[in-house]
Amino acid sequence: MKLLKFSFLTLLFISISGSKPSRQSNKMNVLFIIADDLNCALGAYGDPIAITPNIDKLAKEGLLFSNTHVQYPLCGPSRVSIMTGLYPDQTKSKKLRLYVRQTIPNVITLGQKFRMENYHSVRVGKIYHYHNPRDIGTAGHDDSYTWDRTVNPYGRDKIEEYKLNGLKPKLDGGTLSWFKADGSDEEQTDGIGATETINFLDEFSKSGENFFLAYGLYRPHVPFVAPKKYFDLYDSTDFTVPQSNDTYLKTIPEPAAISVRSKNEQVDLEPDLAKEIKLAYYATTSFMDAQIGRVLDKLKATGLDKNTIVVFTSDHGYHLGEHGHWQKQTLFEDATRVPLIISGPNVTNNNKVIDSPVELIDLYPTIMDVVDFQSPSFVSGKSLFPYFSSSDVSVRTSALTELRVIIKDKIAQGYGIQTNRYRLNQWRYKGEFSYELYDHKFDKFELENLANNVDYLSTKDSLVNVIKYRISEAKIKPLGLGKQIDNAMPSFEPKRFFPKQK
Repeated sequence: MKLLKFSFLTLLFISISGSKPSRQSNKMNVLFIIADDLNCALGAYGDPIAITPNIDKLAKEGLLFSNTHVQYPLCGPSRVSIMTGLYPDQTKSKKLRLYVRQTIPNVITLGQKFRMENYHSVRVGKIYHYHNPRDIGTAGHDDSYTWDRTVNPYGRDKIEEYKLNGLKPKLDGGTLSWFKADGSDEEQTDGIGATETINFLDEFSKSGENFFLAYGLYRPHVPFVAPKKYFDLYDSTDFTVPQSNDTYLKTIPEPAAISVRSKNEQVDLEPDLAKEIKLAYYATTSFMDAQIGRVLDKLKATGLDKNTIVVFTSDHGYHLGEHGHWQKQTLFEDATRVPLIISGPNVTNNNKVIDSPVELIDLYPTIMDVVDFQSPSFVSGKSLFPYFSSSDVSVRTSALTELRVIIKDKIAQGYGIQTNRYRLNQWRYKGEFSYELYDHKFDKFELENLANNVDYLSTKDSLVNVIKYRISEAKIKPLGLGKQIDNAMPSFEPKRFFPKQK
């Protein structure tokens, strides 16, 4: 333990003020908050129904990126990309249940880099992939090289899993399910996670130790569970759920059509049931927002907000009936677009919206710039730090997302790019290419495929050249990464334990 040496002036200050001087370092800390399956249904992103006051306040104090996209719209691959700053074609991780070092064993992860720089790297909750809810209370597919300490919260939502309502008798992390819970926020897994994160902030405010503190929430991922008071915030009559039909499916490539009809039990839900499920998602989002608010309040109360940058995001977007689909794993914006808010003392361009396309792999080099570290040479993301002081810059002109769809045991390989105005999706299936093109100026919901529209042929040709370049760039093995392992097998899944009513 370090011995404190107090000068006469220090002792005089204590006697006058009655408090000890701050032990905070001049170095920047990082509070990284990531939600699970959160789309942009937030007040700060213009949703008129969502009740998310804490995230909205964070956006007013910082920078809101309105055109942020994931590199793979599935939990495991996306989180590996975030924590390494690499595209899925570089991580070789495109499935669930893969540990990061199964495919890139020598990578220096984001948290690991902080450990190398003598910061305290801490995880509370879900950062790498967990099966949710089955892995709650465990380390999931975590990476021990990334953290100094970890906490795996286990709350009432997991204990009362047997009470869930769902679309199938046997539920899993991919089935729409929901429940109005009794009890307090602090009894829920994410509430416990918030409490543990608050405890770490208290500890660091006293020790003066620099930190990378990652708080990963399990919500609003299914099951949509929150205390009843959050369900009472909403009325199901306020919600609408988009309708879709088979005629629409014929206007898009077969892999795209398969992606939005992947779960039979979710197709053509009865309207009142669909509204009930959508309300449950919003209620769970409001509960999640409240836990984030608790953490942000503690950050300010400790004074750590003076030298801590806050990064808030999600691992991918989420369909709520758009295109006739629920959940993720499509190349539509509903699945690829996520919230991204960055706030802190060095974000002078605060209360601004950045509309330029950005990618989640950009977080690694951005955070490195914030704390004045050199990014590892392999990192493929681009720093968003220039936006902290100016909106008149352009770090990217497009954001790239990848997705594989299995059709009758054959892989349909998809890539999509989002620019300021357009989305182009490219599919390769059975050796043939097919495309989707959407003009967000006139079609923000991506319902009219313009790929074969003669008025857009020049636009399509230009974007096809862009996406081909982006794909080839994302496949390059970066210098300094080390070994890449193709075709790694997902880990074995033991029989699932279902809590039973006593």
